Amino acid sequence: MFTTVLFDMGGTLENISYSSESMIKVTDNMLKLLEKYGIQVNGTKEEFWSKVKEGKEEYRIFSEANQIELKPEEIWPNWVMKKLDLNKEKIAEISEELAHMWEVTYFERKLRDGVIETLEKLKNKGYKLGIISNTASLYQVFDVLEDYGIRDYFKDVTLSSITGYRKPNKEIFNIALNQMQAKPEECVYVGDTRSRDITGAKNANFGASIQIKSFLTQRKDAEVEKAIQPDFIISDITEVVTVMEELEKR
Repeated sequence: MFTTVLFDMGGTLENISYSSESMIKVTDNMLKLLEKYGIQVNGTKEEFWSKVKEGKEEYRIFSEANQIELKPEEIWPNWVMKKLDLNKEKIAEISEELAHMWEVTYFERKLRDGVIETLEKLKNKGYKLGIISNTASLYQVFDVLEDYGIRDYFKDVTLSSITGYRKPNKEIFNIALNQMQAKPEECVYVGDTRSRDITGAKNANFGASIQIKSFLTQRKDAEVEKAIQPDFIISDITEVVTVMEELEKR
C-alpha cells in the first residue's frame, strides 16, 4: 500500500533552465550585491564570471563525487569566489544572499502546468506529500514554494543544504522518510534525473519511482548506467495521479 508521494523540485515541480542571458543577469546581480556590501572586485566582468564559473564547477564536482552539501558560508568564500581574492569573512556573511540570488537568477524557473491540480488530487486521495531537493541555498526552495502558492500541500521539505547530504545519497531520503513518518516501501518518488532522483529512490528502497524529463535530464544523465531505470516515465506532471491509481490496483 502506498501512502506517500515525494517530489524533486527543480525540473520536476517546476521547469528549470539557464541561458546566456541568465548568465549575464546573474553576473550583474552578483557584482551589484558585492558593491552593496562594500566588497571591491578587480578586473573585468568577463574575468569575474570566468573565475566564479570555475569555482562553481569545482564545487559541483566535489559535492557530486561525495554526495554531500556544504553550507553557503563554506561554499561561496572557499569554492565559488576562492579565485577572486576577496575578503572571505565578508563573503561568508552574505553567502545565503548570494546562494538565494543565484538559484532564482541563474536558473529560469516556472511552475509546471498542472502541478496544483495534481497536488490537490493526490491530497484528496489521502496521500502524504513531501519534497526532497538538492539546493545550495537554505531558504530559496521555501520562498519559491510560497510564491507558487503550494507550500501548504507538503508535510515536509527536505533539502541538501540543511541535511548536508545530496541526492542520490540515501541518507537524504532516509531523513525525509523519518520526517514524513513513512516506510520506504510505501513511498513513490517523482524526479527528472536518473543520476540523482531515480538512483536515490532505489538506494533508499522506495516502493516505486517516476521520471518526468526536463531541460536538465540529459545533462545530468549522460553517463548514468542504463540499468538504472524508473518504474514509470511520464511527460506531464498530471500523469502522477494516473500512475498512483495504477499502483493502487496492484
